[in-house]
This record gives sequence, structure tokens and C-alpha cells, in this order.
Amino acid sequence: MAVPSAPPAAPPDPHTALVAVLDDTARTWLDESVAEVAAAPAAMRRLFPAARRRCGHGRLTDHWTVDEAARAVLLTALPLRDQALADEVTRLHRHGDPAEQRAVLRTLPLLDLGDLALPLIRETLRGNDTTLIEAALGPYAAAHLPDDEYRQAVLKCVFYEIPLDRVTGLDTRADRELARMLADFAHERIVAGRALPQDILPFVRAFPDVAGDRAGLQHALTDVLTAVLKEEG
Repeated sequence: MAVPSAPPAAPPDPHTALVAVLDDTARTWLDESVAEVAAAPAAMRRLFPAARRRCGHGRLTDHWTVDEAARAVLLTALPLRDQALADEVTRLHRHGDPAEQRAVLRTLPLLDLGDLALPLIRETLRGNDTTLIEAALGPYAAAHLPDDEYRQAVLKCVFYEIPLDRVTGLDTRADRELARMLADFAHERIVAGRALPQDILPFVRAFPDVAGDRAGLQHALTDVLTAVLKEEG
């Protein structure tokens, strides 16, 4: 499973998404803040935390909340490049609260960072906050995270009961080795008499040989196939 040569689709443009929901006061604050950040990047450290209070925090799109989108607009206004941009983004993440950290992670696909933000992704994936893990496994990680680390991240999602449909790029990056890892996990759960996450089975079924002669797993895969055939019928 090679890292995709073309990145997954970028998230919705945050500025466009905000136009319909911000009132005049919030819109003016954001426009003035963007201009301030563009002129003086250090202003970000004061303005970034204030975005939630000044713009709101409700759900905006599948990808953004209002405050995440506002913070994304601020981040994309930074006149920094390469390592300087990566350093500022990392600083905002490490000193931010979870909402600010999610905003940074969700904005990474919009920033021209190459692999420079991978340490931030790795740091997040070592943690236990499921909302941050989910945010980390967006288009940026799908495009840049090496194969073995991507597989381990998917397995961590399974352990933490993060639905796999929230992991960007899984349909294209899933391979036989990931299927084997998921099959081993499924077998352990079956042997222990524990509930089996149903969303892992389609990925195992794509590589039937990884199930081997493990009867319980074969039975679970048969149930998945039966359900699929019923839906198609």
C-alpha cells in the first residue's frame, strides 16, 4: 500500500462555508483578524483562541464546526512557508485546547506543508482523545502517513471504537496487510466472546485468504456477505 500520489479531496472551503452563518459583527471581526494575521503573524497567538467566542461553535459542515472553519481561515492567512509555517502550526496545536487542536488538524490539508506536519499527526495518534485521533486521520494523513503507520492508526481506531467511515482514504489505502491485522483482531474478539465491530469485516472480506481456517471468523464473514446480498436483492 503506497502513499497515494494524489491527495484525497480537500475539505470544503472554510471561508465560503462561513459566509451564510456569520453575522455582521463576527464577519467583520474575522476579516479584520485575517488582515492582522497577514500583516503580523504573531497576532495569531491572540486571535486563534478567540475565534470560538467571536464566531460561534455550532456544526457547519460534515468537516467543520463554525469555530474550526474560522480558525482555518486564520491559518490559511498566515504569510509563512515551509518550516516556519510548520513551527507556527505546531505551536498553536501544542498550546491550544482540544477544540483549537482539532481546528489545526482539520486545516492541515489546506496548508502547503508537505510532510512537515507528520510529527504533529504522530503526536496526536499517540494520544487517547478520540475526537483528535479522528481529526488527525483526515485528508492530510491519508496523503502523507506511511503505510505501516496508517495501518496502525486504523487499528487504533478499531480499538477505540472510532467508526472506520470517519477515516479518510481507507477505501483506497486498505490492503492485504491491513486486512490481516483486522482479521487477527476479529479472531481475538471472537475467541474472547466479545462483540465484533462490524465495520472491519468488509475490509477482511476483500482478502478472504487472511481469515485462514478460523471458523468463527469465516462465519462472521459469511454473515456479512449474506447481508450484502440481501441489500442488493
